Parts: sequence; C-alpha cells; structure tokens
Amino acid sequence: MPLLRWTWQGLSEDAFAGSLPEFRPADTETVIDMMQGRYLLASKLVDTEGTSPFSIDVDHEDWLQALHGFAWLRHFREVRDEGSKRFARTLVLDWIGREGQFDPDSWAPGLTAQRVLNWLRHYPLLTEGATPEQASSIARVLGTQVQSLKVRARFVTTPHERALVAAALVGAALCDDEGRGNVEKYATRLRQVLEKQVDADGLHRSRSARIQLNLLVEAATIRLALIRDHADLAHELGAIVDAMHGALDTLTLGSGEPAYFNGTGQIAHDLLVAVQAQSPERRRDGGSRLLSGYGRLVCGPATLIADAGLVPDLAFSGDATSSAMAFEFSHGTELIVGNCGPAPAELPDSKPLFRGGTAHTGPTINARSADELTERGPLNGYLRSLAPAIEASLDAEEQSLVLHTAGYEAEFGVTLERRMTLLNEGRTLVGQDKALAAGEEVSGVVTLRFHLAPGAEIWHGTSENIARVYLSSGTTWTFLWEGAEMREEESVRQSAHFGLHRTRQIVLEAPVEPGHEIAWIFTLEEG
Repeated sequence: MPLLRWTWQGLSEDAFAGSLPEFRPADTETVIDMMQGRYLLASKLVDTEGTSPFSIDVDHEDWLQALHGFAWLRHFREVRDEGSKRFARTLVLDWIGREGQFDPDSWAPGLTAQRVLNWLRHYPLLTEGATPEQASSIARVLGTQVQSLKVRARFVTTPHERALVAAALVGAALCDDEGRGNVEKYATRLRQVLEKQVDADGLHRSRSARIQLNLLVEAATIRLALIRDHADLAHELGAIVDAMHGALDTLTLGSGEPAYFNGTGQIAHDLLVAVQAQSPERRRDGGSRLLSGYGRLVCGPATLIADAGLVPDLAFSGDATSSAMAFEFSHGTELIVGNCGPAPAELPDSKPLFRGGTAHTGPTINARSADELTERGPLNGYLRSLAPAIEASLDAEEQSLVLHTAGYEAEFGVTLERRMTLLNEGRTLVGQDKALAAGEEVSGVVTLRFHLAPGAEIWHGTSENIARVYLSSGTTWTFLWEGAEMREEESVRQSAHFGLHRTRQIVLEAPVEPGHEIAWIFTLEEG
C-alpha cells in the first residue's frame, strides 16, 4: 500500500555499524566470471556481455531470485584487489538505482530478508572505500528494506518466508547501534517462529531439506552473531538450530546430497558442509532411524532414505511432492537410485509432473499419484492428502523398513505395502511390494519406477528376470525381479550446475491383484 511504503521510507535513516558473520564458502573463480559478465546462478549461466545483470530480461525465476538475493557477495569477501571490491559495490549501487523503490517482485518479503542479511554480512565490503554519497545511499536503502520488513512481517503468509523475515530483523538490530535494545525482542520472535515451524525431530514442517538448509544458513548466522553479547539468547536459539542440524544429517545420503523429496534438488556439497560445521554440539547420527515421516536405513557403506508419505499441513505443502514409499539409495559416496528432483525454472508448466509419483522411485497405480495436487482455486498448487498417512516401522536389527500407503484405497480398492531390507553389509537391497485388498472392487495397473543415477546404463540380456546397471564410476549392480514385466525408459535428475541430467529408469508393471507381490533386488557385483 502506498501509505505503508511512505511510512517505512520515512523511518529508514539507519546507520549500520559492524556486520554479521559469514561462514559459507567463497570461490574466487566466481568473482572472475562475474567481472567478465558471466553469472552462473541457480544452475543457469547468463552472459551479460559486460552490461549490468539487473538491466537484462532473463526468463528464469530461480536465477533472478539468486541474483536479487545477493548471496553471491560472499565470493568477494576475501578479495584484496580494490577493483574487485569496487565491482561488488557498483553492482549494489546499480541495484539501488534500478530497484531501490518498492517492487512487489524484487521486494518480496523472503527475498528482501535474504538481501538484507547478505548486505549486513558484507557491509564493510560495500561501504569501505565508497564515497560519502554512496555509503549514505547504501545505508538508506538498507534501512528502508529493514523498515519494510518490520511493517510487513505480520502479513507474511508463507511459513519459511516468515522465518527469514524474523531472522533479518534480528540481524538488523545487531548491526544497528540504535536498535540494539530490540535484539532480545526480535531474537525471541525468531525463536518462537522456528518453534512453530520445526517439529519435535528438528525438521521443518515442509519436510524439505532445501528449505531446512536455507533456514539453517540464516539461523546459524544469527546464533553466531548473538554469542558474544547475548549468550543466553544464543543458547535458547541454539537448541532449535542443533536439532535442525541433526535432522538435515538424517536426510543426507552417503553421496553428500540430501534426498530429493519435497522440492529438494541438488545442493552444493561445500555449502552443506560449511553449514553443518556450525553446530558445536552436533553429533552425526549415522544409524537407522525414523524421522518426521521418513525412514533411514544404514548398513555398512550403504544408506537408504525413504518417504512414508506424510503430506505436510496445508500451509507448508506448496512445494510438497507425492512421494509415498519412494526412496533414494547410495553406496559409499555413489548414488545408485534416486528421484528426479524439482522441475527446472525454465519449465514452469512441468512443475506438477515433477511433483507427482512418476518422478519418484515409488509405486503408482494407473499413473496416478497417492496424493492430489490442487489445480484451481485459492489452494492452487498445494498438495492434498487422499488418505491419512500410515506410520512407517523400522527394525534396526534386521535393517528393514516397512512402508504403507492408503492413497489408492478409495479409487482402486487396495493399500500398498513396501518392505526394504539391506543385507550383506549394504551390498544388497531387497524390496517387496504388495497390494492388500481394502475394498470390494480391485482394479488398476501398479507401476514401480527406479530412477537411476546420472550416467547409468542398463543391460538386459536374454534372461527374463535379470538386468545389469553400469554406473559411470565403473561399478556394476545386478537387478533381479519377479512378479512383473520390466522395461527401460528415459529419466532425468536435477543438477544445480547443469539443469536436468538425462538418465535411465527401470520400470516394473503388473495388474493390481490382492496379495500379489512384486519382488526386486539390487546387489553389487564384486571383483
């Protein structure tokens, strides 16, 4: 509203002193590329040919979000060359010249909060060496953004954006000499927001490792900033942050990637390591466990993470996926089987497809998903459960995980059960999928999909029930099955650096019959 914008612009003459800590890794090659006009952000490379990245039209929402969020400033923090520092400051001043007035897209609450936090992390970089007019302009626009967040905080509806705004207000109070009296108020508010959004296991209620990591970056930063002068507040916030670290560990495979569920795609490994290193009390739980509707099996060097199919509450389900009984499986540092990940930004019309069951290593019936993606009305794009989630069961001694879904009961008359067991020090994964009658009429065709790691090739010889999977590393896995027809199809897997990797998938298919079981095995070939 114009009146509110006038109000916060009238209160924006803040003078910031100090900065927030920065622990994320820096890459000097990124600085070189940006100074030459090449901007690799959110898996898309854009060559501006020397013009400002803020002056060109790019049809890639994720790239624009990354550009306007300014997390890339961290790559300039260790440069000694004055020209490089001046280049970073020039980009900020250019943004101010073009976007310094309110715009509903570039000033969206979550994006504004991340930009505020990133400017505060690198405030000395932006102001040291600047002219008085430049420094004043940066301080003024930064203050305007902070004031806008104060006014708009109560109106933010997306949960994780609400948490980002709360973190930004703590950061601004810590870096504003006149606002330090508000640190306790805003830190308490951040803790309260996280307590509502993070469950008892330490996982964000979106059940997304991507959102979990994004919030951890900011919450861990605020905890570090609080430690020196507000140790009690840092301790209170730290209990939640440490629990979030543990949950993110649980959802991370041996390959170093968090499992691709609920909008999570590839995350840079160095960023993940840097974030997880910020928990002084962290003790990595490498064992098998159940967590927030996920099941994790660990046996030797093998790790399996599966989704029991818990659909988040409506407010948190905007990026949720229908991935009941899907799993990802790694051996050592190598991914064997996974999911496709989220749709790339350049294919917005494909988002529903990538959120459905066919994009995951789990069962579907008649190509339907176990949950419904709302396509119209005020809830457009939110995932809705078709049946209550059934709690998973885990036998740690047997290294066995059992999952069920009732999402197909109303339409097809069956519930599905999947049992997965790791054997032979993790060199063998045994799976059993069974249809259990739950109604008078049973119908449909059940399909099991196994999306393979990028670079994998499939050889299916004359034997009807055996195939070999050759991974790009040279490792070979034998795949055996019974109770279904097998075919091979194309697949994709999301990459933060290359977009979509083309890969392959094994597809098993059989008519739905009460009690019918499809058995399958992945086993590592030795030698």
